[in-house]
Amino acid sequence: MELKMNDGVLATTDQGFLVNTADWSEAVAEKLAEANRIELSAAHWEIIHFIRDYYRQFKHLPNARVFTKAIAKALGEDKGNSRYLHQLFPDGPLKYACKLAGLPKPPTCL
Repeated sequence: MELKMNDGVLATTDQGFLVNTADWSEAVAEKLAEANRIELSAAHWEIIHFIRDYYRQFKHLPNARVFTKAIAKALGEDKGNSRYLHQLFPDGPLKYACKLAGLPKPPTCL
C-alpha cells in the first residue's frame, strides 16, 4: 500500500503503518490520521510525540499495559489510563498512536 503526499508517495504496510520510519513528519501523521478518520488535537500530538520519544529511547515498543503506565509516569495519572487513551484512539490506543507516529506495528497488536 502507499500514502500519497504532496511531494510523492510513501510505502505503507497492508495495515497502513509506514514501511520506513524515517519518512515520518507531522504532515505524514496528519495524512495518516485523516486516512484513519482521526481528527488530531493537542492531546493526540502529546501521545504521538510521547511514543516516538519512547521508541527512540528504548529501541522497542511497549505492550499496552507498559504504554499506559509509562504515560502515567511521564504525563500524569489523568492521561495514563485506558479510558483517556481510548477517547483519543477508540480502535486501540497503542496501535493507532504507533501508526500515526510512523512507528512499526507493536508486536502485541492484532
